[in-house]
Amino acid sequence: MSQTDTRATVGEVPPSVLRRAIGASAIGNAVEWFDYGVYAYLTTHIAASLFPEGENGVLYTLLGFAVSFLIRPIGGLFWGPLGDKIGRKRVLAMTIILMATSTLAVGLIPSYAAIGIWAPILLYTCRVVQGFSAGGEYGGAATFMAEYAPDKRRGFFGSFLEVGTLVGFTVGNVIALLLVNTLDDASMQSWGWRLPFLLAAPLGLIGMYLRSRMEDTPVFRELEEEQKTEDTAAHVFKDLITKFARPILTLFGLVIALNVVNYTLLSYMPTYLQTTLGMDESDALLVPLFGQIAMLFTLPLFGMLSDRIGRRPMWMFSCIALVIAVIPMYLLIGTNLAGAIIGFAVLGMLYAPQLATISATFPAMFPTIVRFAGVAIGYNVATSLFGGTASAINEGIIDATGNSLVPAFYMLGACLIGIASAYFLIETKGLSLRGTEIPGTPESFEEQRELELERLAEEERRVSGRT
Repeated sequence: MSQTDTRATVGEVPPSVLRRAIGASAIGNAVEWFDYGVYAYLTTHIAASLFPEGENGVLYTLLGFAVSFLIRPIGGLFWGPLGDKIGRKRVLAMTIILMATSTLAVGLIPSYAAIGIWAPILLYTCRVVQGFSAGGEYGGAATFMAEYAPDKRRGFFGSFLEVGTLVGFTVGNVIALLLVNTLDDASMQSWGWRLPFLLAAPLGLIGMYLRSRMEDTPVFRELEEEQKTEDTAAHVFKDLITKFARPILTLFGLVIALNVVNYTLLSYMPTYLQTTLGMDESDALLVPLFGQIAMLFTLPLFGMLSDRIGRRPMWMFSCIALVIAVIPMYLLIGTNLAGAIIGFAVLGMLYAPQLATISATFPAMFPTIVRFAGVAIGYNVATSLFGGTASAINEGIIDATGNSLVPAFYMLGACLIGIASAYFLIETKGLSLRGTEIPGTPESFEEQRELELERLAEEERRVSGRT
């Protein structure tokens, strides 16, 4: 029997169930990135409201952005093993409520003029809660999506998780743009910037409702029935360190490339355009909008392409293309508004093959028994160190050196790491995620043969029983 003959799958779920699973996964990502989007796009107004005047409030506000990421590994360490023990669904229901509540709370913080130092303290506290919950959200949502999707279309369906990302980001962008063009500076500083954060509450309730109506993934339920789920968090950590060091390190490098580009390009760009290039706030918010919309509609196409040619070629192409294009495009961004829109759009489209495939790539790097934990921990440690800090690092180095190309150099270095990591990536397109071995390895192919033989034997027993 050939390797390709052993790509057994758990029985595919009905289309209606698959659509609900996509919606339940994607809405949490949308809430998370809506928060990051409005926080990034309204940084100057948050700084003016919650920090003392003339005290470098923009940098301190960006540090608040970084704080939420520095806490994410702790969230990953907590939620990841829990998700491998009690299931993906239950953890995702808890994380979306925590995320929505912390986002809502940011919009309710009194100004610095009203409560003094407690304003930034409360802001950082909310960002800590947000980061802790997000530490389980992405790894869980990606795992949930990947385990529900048909094996041969995992790239296509997984891309919709990132559609949720860009929908949240783009909606945050549009709302910020409308507020900036509707309200004066005084209104924006006192109450206008708060409005988007208040929208998190209904979004979170919708997400909670969708997730509460779903069963756990077929892959996890199969493992649970066989009583092979991890008993304790200690076992998960031990297995990750002793058995899965290579995928953890590979994931770490891929996430450095992914999230340095992501947060430098998507989150930091409006602040960069305003504070470094002196662009008007309305224009600075307009620049990312067209590129994000283009990315949003092309993500499913890139996901579908990855189902045909594989995840590894998509990552190699994206990282190499960004290494070549990032400095010329940042020079173009520095020319004028039209140049900034074109430069951002080009970089966004070159980045999209990474973004479209992460939900299919990362969960497939680990077996079911430690999948949630492996993705949550590996993803969040790399993100906290190199992704969420990107805005503050870029701003700080630009302030120290005066070099406006710092973001380009930062992205270039991260993509070189991504190229090296993609070289070690095991190709998993079309492979089943069942079992206790890493998909794509010889051990996994042998395990898939055994699972398929068990399935055929069970089918034969059912047929014999009917006759």
